Amino acid sequence: MMTPTAGVLKGNQKWRRMSALPKRTLIRMQPVNGSAAHPKSHIGTGLTITGNLETDGELHVHGKVQGSLCVDRLVLAANGEVDGDIVARDVHICGRVNGRVFALNVVLDSTADIKGRIFHHTVEVARGARIDARMPWRPLNFFETLDQLPETQP
Repeated sequence: MMTPTAGVLKGNQKWRRMSALPKRTLIRMQPVNGSAAHPKSHIGTGLTITGNLETDGELHVHGKVQGSLCVDRLVLAANGEVDGDIVARDVHICGRVNGRVFALNVVLDSTADIKGRIFHHTVEVARGARIDARMPWRPLNFFETLDQLPETQP
């Protein structure tokens, strides 16, 4: 199945590049099987990463990420920070997020500090969590068909 990836203007004709890769949704609806196949990854407290990260496994962030994360499960520690979009099946936030979260299941700990939007199917919020965000509920089919993130609005 070929899917268009970009429109390009050549002369006065518009053509599209096609990808032979199958279209993949951003969020897996089922957990990834086999923890040995996808071990946990950790970003330590002294580490700042600039760029986009993607893994089929679990990611623990104790440092800083400036960019988007696309993971199966994210655990953001109390001293961890993310400045960008988060896309995951499960998210547990204890630290700071400035951006959008797209996740089936979201848990906000009492130390969480969120600015942005949280698109979720289920959410748990502990007393003490600081939230300066809209938290729109989304049905399961929203996540099943999410193959690219919506554009940010000013």
